[in-house]
Amino acid sequence: LNLPRRAKKRVPARMIQPLDVIPQPNVGWAMDFMSDTLYGGRRFRTFNILDEGVREVLAIEVDTSLPAERVIRVLEQVTAWRGQPQAIRLDNGPEFLADRFASWCADRGIALRYIQPGQPNQNAFVERFNRTFRHEVLDAYVFESLDQVREISAEWMREYNKERPHDTLDRMPLSVFRAHQTVGNSPNRRVSLTGEFTVGHSHGERCYRGKKKARNDGGQA
Repeated sequence: LNLPRRAKKRVPARMIQPLDVIPQPNVGWAMDFMSDTLYGGRRFRTFNILDEGVREVLAIEVDTSLPAERVIRVLEQVTAWRGQPQAIRLDNGPEFLADRFASWCADRGIALRYIQPGQPNQNAFVERFNRTFRHEVLDAYVFESLDQVREISAEWMREYNKERPHDTLDRMPLSVFRAHQTVGNSPNRRVSLTGEFTVGHSHGERCYRGKKKARNDGGQA
């Protein structure tokens, strides 16, 4: 059969977007996907949303499939309690290039700041978060079900936002930093991506289902 070939959608030329951000909530968000596998080999994805200005994690959505419609649904849920951002930094994945997603953002006046293809460092805030999330959650646990991934990710996100001190934010938890910035700082003050750190990856054996993976050094995870 001579079937017509589907034309590939060409990605428009992208301009380099500066990584300077205003340290205020809802000025700029960043979004990205990650992937991993359950104990039985079933693959799943996570859709992560980060507020760049205050570094808070706004959502970690987990499922086997996360199309553009699901991205929109998650954004609607987040904006209902958080408010909407002025702009979103994102890559050129098909979910983010979908017309319905672009229209949803345009209807709400949300600017889309696409990074250049093959340049994940241009989305460095969420990439740095992804490394931490992979090291402390995805590489640290053996998951038997999607519900386990969701439960552990939700608890980890709560601790990450509300309890953990962050070196780049004067050792303040993210929720405290957001409150401080909202009340006390000028919206014209800008900060750059500083204090880059490297997070290693655990290569421990997958031996405890639903629990932390074993470490190579013989210690307890």
